[in-house]
This record gives sequence, C-alpha cells and structure tokens, in this order.
Amino acid sequence: MSTSNVELLRKLPLAALALACGSAFGAQVNPDLAAAIRQDGSAQALIVLKDQSTPMLAPLASTADYKERRRALVDALRARAETQQSGLRAWLDGQGLAYRAYWISNLVLVEHVTARDIRLLAGRPEIARIETNPRLPAHLPQPAAGHAPEAPESIAWGVNKINAPSVWSAGFNGQGVVIAGEDTGYQWDHPALKAHYRGWNGSTADHNYNWHDSIHDSTGNPCGNDSPAPCDDFGHGTHTAGTFAGDDGATHQIGVAPGAKWIGCRNMDDGAGTPARYIECMQWMLAPTDLNDQNPNPDLAPDVISNSWTCTTGEGCTTGNEIFGAMSNIIAGGIFFAAAAANDGPSCSTITDAPAVFAASFTVGATDSSDALASFSSRGPVLGRPSYRSGASIMKPDASAPGVNVPSSWPPNTYANLDGTSMATPHVAGAAALVMSANPELKGHPAAVARILRDTAVQTGVTDPVNQTCGGTARTTWPNYMIGYGRIDAFAAYQAATNGLEPNE
Repeated sequence: MSTSNVELLRKLPLAALALACGSAFGAQVNPDLAAAIRQDGSAQALIVLKDQSTPMLAPLASTADYKERRRALVDALRARAETQQSGLRAWLDGQGLAYRAYWISNLVLVEHVTARDIRLLAGRPEIARIETNPRLPAHLPQPAAGHAPEAPESIAWGVNKINAPSVWSAGFNGQGVVIAGEDTGYQWDHPALKAHYRGWNGSTADHNYNWHDSIHDSTGNPCGNDSPAPCDDFGHGTHTAGTFAGDDGATHQIGVAPGAKWIGCRNMDDGAGTPARYIECMQWMLAPTDLNDQNPNPDLAPDVISNSWTCTTGEGCTTGNEIFGAMSNIIAGGIFFAAAAANDGPSCSTITDAPAVFAASFTVGATDSSDALASFSSRGPVLGRPSYRSGASIMKPDASAPGVNVPSSWPPNTYANLDGTSMATPHVAGAAALVMSANPELKGHPAAVARILRDTAVQTGVTDPVNQTCGGTARTTWPNYMIGYGRIDAFAAYQAATNGLEPNE
C-alpha cells in the first residue's frame, strides 16, 4: 500500500473506514466492530490473515500412518502462522496490545482495539478482514420439569435404539478410541464419566493433554477462567459426554461407547461462545497441550469430536471462513467431526450456522423413541453458496439420531433428560467410536467412517410427522433434507466396518 493511501486511512472516520476498506485500501472492517468501538471506545477484534488454506503437504511414504500425516499438518500450520503473523505480532507488541495468536485458522485475537488501531491495522497488506468477537448466549437445551422417567433405565433408550448393545456383545464397546467434546465444560468426576476420562488412571487425575479451558475473560463464572481441571458451569457438556461414553457401572448405562476414553474443552462461558473460543478449542483438539498451553502433541488428539454447538451470525460467524478453516484442518488431521444440526425446525433450510453447514462435517438431526423426526430438528437444504459451505447439492443433515427425552449425566452427580440435536450428536460420536473400535484401520479416515454411518442408517419406519418437502425431497425419498440418510444404526455400521471395507477416502 502506498504512503498516500495509508495517510488517507488515518484521516477516515471509523464508519467510513469500515466501508472503504476491502477495496483498494486493504482489509475489510466489520461494521459491527466499528459500532462497538464507537459505543465503548475499544473492543476485541479478530484479525484474519489472507492465507486461510489448508497447507499442501509434501508427499509422505505410502506406509505413513495418519498420525504421521497429522504431525506434518500441524507443523505446517504452525510454521505458516509463525511466518505470516510475525510482522503483525511485532506491531501489536510495539503498540502494547494484548493478543492471542492461533495457527489452526490463521488469525489473531486482539484485546481493546481502538479506532486508531483499526485504521492502522486495515492498512497492513497481510490482513484480509478485521472481524468482531461478540459474546452471545447460545440457546442450549436444559432439563424440563417432569420430563425425566420415574426410574432410571439400565440402558438408555437411545443407546438401545441405535443397537449399540449388539456391538458390545460382539466384543467392541469403544476400546482403543478417544472421543472429545467441545462444550460448556464437564464434571469429569461424575459417577458416569470418571472411569472413562483419559486423565484418570484409577487413583489420580492428570489433566495435562486431557482438558483445556478457552475461557479467559469471564466475570462471576463458578468455573472461573483457565480452569486447571474440567468444570461445567451449565450442565450441557456433562450431558453430551454421558451419551457418547458414560456408564456408572450400575443402573445408568447412558453411553454409546462406554469403553472409549474421553477428553474435553470448554468453549462456552455459561453458554456464551465466541468465534475465538470455538477456534481455540478446535486448535487444542488437533494438538492437545499441557495445562500451560505449551508443548502441543498431535499424537494425543482424539479420534472423534462431538460438537453440540453452533456459531451464529450474532456471534460473529457471518461471511468469514475461520470456523471452516479450523474444521477443515481437523478433518485433514484424520479426526471425525460430528455437528448438531440445531433446533430451529420444522421449517426447511433452518440449518444455517457453522459448523453444521459445512460439507465435511457429519451433521445430525434428532429423532424420538418412535423414530419420528423431532419438530425442532433443523432441516436442509443449506442456502447460500460461499465455496466453503455445503450448498443445496450436499445432503444436510447427513443422518439423524435419538434426541428427544434423552437421559444422561448432569452435574452435580445426577441425571437429567434433555431434548435437542445436541443430544443426538453424541449418539453419532459414540457410534463412530464403535466403528473404529471394531476396525482400527478406520481411525484417521473420517470420510470413510461417515460413509459407513450414512450407508447403514435405518430408513424403514423413520418418519417426519411434519410431512413436508424440503429441497425437492419428500420424506419418502432417501436421502432427504429432513432426516438425511436415515437414523443411524451402530450395529449395521459395525457389520459394514468389519466386512472387508477398505478405508479409502
């Protein structure tokens, strides 16, 4: 950028800057950020660099395993961030601005940015956009009065519905597989979760590489900031973890894959997320760190991630592709990524937010105990066609799973029944773990696992009581934009996974 253009940027009022930038001047500035700075004097800003691609890796030997490929990917992402962010970080240091840099998406979160800072940042050639990072509460499911059964079920109805116990009887309950959750946090020592937490060895707990807290600036939260041990300030995360891996060894067999180990990251502050919080947890998942957020180790990444959250336009996930870039790199690292469709049904095209809109995520709708699609379950097709979104030609949801009146763990040390695609998604995560447990060759091949789960989903008897046509597909057409390929069946998926299937992508 020429000196004259930089001087012009310095003279522009912030409102005009938001409109002018993105043309000949340099970075686009989100108008909402300009408004926040006008109101408060400063604001958090996400500085998005131009290069958001997944790095092209040098060819590896045909014998290389998925962990070797993941190491190479993490090395390339970290090297890119170190090189491309170096000038920006040096400038921020010189200005005395606090920041947190990310490599899974090539961006930097900066604290207390002023109008002057925005004018100067917008002129930097390596920056594509300057975005907001607003904190808004998510509409997460919570227990409804009188909704829980009078007595606990030995095996949760949803676990039975997807035929997980038949896979257990065949000798596979998730052993050898790690499932991760990104959510409101976790009561790690809940009776249904403690024995299955990777950080618990039977006598002591080690939370290094097994837990991360992306909440650094909350006020009055019972978990505080940077919690050194898993903590759940809302309950939602504890419930989802119970569904993918929970079992108290007695009357609460609530998890689909109780033989799996689980790890977790808190990406919401009392239900409120931001793009930076979501991205930070996703980065940690690809290369978990110690409790000081140091020494990342991609070999300790999970095999499956359950995501019962969405990043809405109100939270800053608008036209940018930061969440998409992070998710793409997770999947490129060989990790299966399940995402809740959201609870905005029954209208068509109500799957609208990241990460459910992305083609590579496994997007999950919710069914009840009669295999009827829940009225709240968001439907496809996904509208809008930025290149990173699925578009109408990609079937969303991918499939559906039990998500109505689902019993699972709830803090402190109790159980509750919830409704939501949030509850359906961990059923899919657990089923993916069973598939990998039965055929370890599928670990590191998320597209193959997704194909198995879609191809073996149950269709007979699965209905959408709303009886509408979305995207040209009626409920009697399979797949369709209401239910996807059907309701998942863990035993059918196990049979397909152990029937000589090759894990090609």
